[in-house]
Amino acid sequence: MSVNLRPIQALRLWQSVALAEVNAGQPDLSHRQMTILLTVYLDSPPHTVRGLAAKLGVTKPVITRALDTLGAMRLVQRHRDDADRRNVLVRRTVEGALYVERFGDVIISSAKDLPI
Repeated sequence: MSVNLRPIQALRLWQSVALAEVNAGQPDLSHRQMTILLTVYLDSPPHTVRGLAAKLGVTKPVITRALDTLGAMRLVQRHRDDADRRNVLVRRTVEGALYVERFGDVIISSAKDLPI
């Protein structure tokens, strides 16, 4: 399935979603934090700090700082890989799954209101 939007429509959709998040009092996630969150929830596990850093083209400390924030919000959890203690695995949480699902609903609702 392909969605065809003109650039102004895409920007209006992004604006509408951002405005809905602000008005709903949702926490402000940086683009990097949201990218990490969506990667963890949309891509098949396992997810590691090293793998996320490679995917985003950043260092492991950058991922660690973002995961600190996401973890404090209970959107993800980290733990050591029992098979290889050098790896830190990133796990999904119920709170994170609900957050991502709600965010998807906001996008759908905003897209329905998008002027043609």
